[in-house]
Amino acid sequence: MQDALVEKLMDEVIRKMGGSESSPAPAASPAEKPAAAKTAPKACNLTEFVGTAIGHTVGLVIANVDPLLHEQMKIDKKYRSIGIVGARTGAGPHIFAADEAVKATNSEVLLIELPRDTEGGGGHGSLIVFGAEDVSDARRAVEVTLSELDRTFGDVYGTPAGHLEFQYTARASHALAKAFGAPLGQAFGITVGSPAAIGVLLADTAAKAATVVPTGFASPGNGGTSYSNEAIFLFSGDSGAVRQAIRAARDVGKQVLGTLDPAAVVSSTKPYI
Repeated sequence: MQDALVEKLMDEVIRKMGGSESSPAPAASPAEKPAAAKTAPKACNLTEFVGTAIGHTVGLVIANVDPLLHEQMKIDKKYRSIGIVGARTGAGPHIFAADEAVKATNSEVLLIELPRDTEGGGGHGSLIVFGAEDVSDARRAVEVTLSELDRTFGDVYGTPAGHLEFQYTARASHALAKAFGAPLGQAFGITVGSPAAIGVLLADTAAKAATVVPTGFASPGNGGTSYSNEAIFLFSGDSGAVRQAIRAARDVGKQVLGTLDPAAVVSSTKPYI
């Protein structure tokens, strides 16, 4: 009993002197606790679900569209199946990706709309609907579009102050013709700048840099955008000239956008033009 008393007294002395190896470790403060693991997106087992991609993009397919929806959406009844791609950001990347899907599949673009979005930014989201007589073609069109987005986001640059976008194809197909009036089979490019003032400068830079054929110009109030704070220049021509015009505009745009916010002006994925 005496030994127990002595041991208790010694423990009390050691505690007052700052603790010992046998002293219990203090509880970790909230800041010291390991951070909770980031929750992964939920799985989706619906047969209509195809996949997701950059830009908060979702791909879906409907094998047999209800006749009532056919009528309301004004879809030709021969297209029993539709593929659907929708995104919060990146209208240009999605339309150029959809153009590749049309080239690779037996499908047609039925609808392209540009909602005012960019998750609160200065540009658009997108809604693209493919039509096909067979569900496998509709699904494949969506799959190709999703797979192309990592590439077509390569020349999209965003900061808290705005964004730049540049797109190019050596051979425009029906999606670009439907959305932008691109001449079929010709090289085609676009420059986009937000705030719209930067977009105007990009358009002038591109036009001066090479011999291209302008096919359109869109600004917040002229009907070419969903009143978004951006200006878009569309042009076709020789493949080399279109690329040269885009590269010149890209160099200028990155310099100007960089003056508005300290954040670096970097590619969303990997530049491809």
